[in-house]
Amino acid sequence: MYMINKCYQGMNNADEVLYADAMTDNAYTKVSSSHNQAIGNGSYSTADNYVRSVWDYRYAGIHQCNQLLDNLDRVPGLGDELRNRYRGEAIFIRAYHYFELYSKFGDVPFFTTVISIDESKAIGRTAKSEIVNTLLTQLSEVIDKDYLPTSYDAENTGRITRWAAMGLKARVLLFEGADRYKEVVPITNQIINEGGFSLHADYEGLFTIAHENNTEVLLDVQYKPVDREHSVQYQFLPPSLGGYSQLSPLQELVDSYITLDGYPIADAPSPSFDPADPFANRDPRLAATVIYTGNSYTLADGSEHAIDSRKGVAPDGFDFSSDASATGYYIKKYWDNTYRSNLLSGLNIILMRYADILLMHAEALAEQGQLTPAEWNRTMRPLRVRAGFTEPRALEFPAGADLKEIVRRERRCELALEGLRHKDIIRWRIAEQVLNGWNHGLYTGDAVGTDNGYVRVENRRFDAGKHYLWPIPQNERDLNSSLTQNPEW
Repeated sequence: MYMINKCYQGMNNADEVLYADAMTDNAYTKVSSSHNQAIGNGSYSTADNYVRSVWDYRYAGIHQCNQLLDNLDRVPGLGDELRNRYRGEAIFIRAYHYFELYSKFGDVPFFTTVISIDESKAIGRTAKSEIVNTLLTQLSEVIDKDYLPTSYDAENTGRITRWAAMGLKARVLLFEGADRYKEVVPITNQIINEGGFSLHADYEGLFTIAHENNTEVLLDVQYKPVDREHSVQYQFLPPSLGGYSQLSPLQELVDSYITLDGYPIADAPSPSFDPADPFANRDPRLAATVIYTGNSYTLADGSEHAIDSRKGVAPDGFDFSSDASATGYYIKKYWDNTYRSNLLSGLNIILMRYADILLMHAEALAEQGQLTPAEWNRTMRPLRVRAGFTEPRALEFPAGADLKEIVRRERRCELALEGLRHKDIIRWRIAEQVLNGWNHGLYTGDAVGTDNGYVRVENRRFDAGKHYLWPIPQNERDLNSSLTQNPEW
């Protein structure tokens, strides 16, 4: 039990999930020496600390899982059911680590037993295609042989279920693109039909301690007040709530939310969207995800803490101080008003939820030209109803429209700041479109340092011939001459 719990602890964490969006057109981190800003702006190198940390972190997790799996059959007094459950959990977590590695580095060293230091210094890179097929086979075994239960009792809340294993298998297949979309649909269809999951009634409440472990969650990082906490709130809250706003949403994310009657704002006729009142008549998930002037955080006593982020306004306004947001926007999703001193929080961080299953299902169908009105009503419509849309144009099947683009936009807005956007822009091969040139903050109307009045935040660069794969860390290649390097690194 101790060993498998250690494997869980290494699977993911709050910082990694939230900061993942800083590598995309959703968010920006203003401290270049920490986290992954260099990935987002394209300035990273073979010696980048974050790239190296991801490599080290994931292989450390793989080592833990291999240790358990190598020794599991030697544990006396362990019943077959529990032994198989531990086996299934460890295989899942190991697959999760490998997915994180190959989706970033491509071909990587792949091994499923504990290897010696000497072996680690000589092992070469395994072809990504071989890794993918092996992981899919292993996940299928876990699923088909019922190593994992479909649910747990209260004492084991948060453990990996058969449904989570199916969800990870679907993610791996989706990442492989066109050739494997048809394999996604039976998996997501089974989760939808048999999993017993449902969308939590309140989108904003989904990300609060009061509603943890609800019927939408397939997998999350389990935290607990006092016993196991994170301090990621300090890094995204405004100064008026004691935060430093190191991580902040971008205007490009704000602009992706449609109007209440279903128009992208670039195409919305008046009065559906009014640039002079840009947050009115918008997808309610915007207000639940991003703090802008006039939006507020709900405090523990039920009162509202309104934010004014206009330029130069104390204490939260853009450009007022180094603690204020570099974009003029703050994160609302994952705000925990039950925090302890120093903004320590025991709020769980969701890794997989039913909304993602619905969106994977819709995407796989749309990419094959098979998203019908009936399937729209099973997937996209419930998401929008839960979000708070009521206008028929936003809810009904958009016949004749670009369904692939609509599903992709829906995915971005529904799952914003949940660590999934980076894989999406990589697998869709749109990173060079969304990560080149200036990204932006709020509208100030100023002529200098802006584009059409929107603050220039960072000039980014994404080289399509180079940046779809990260470099193998140079320190690893110094230790192991068998490790080849990715193109143009």
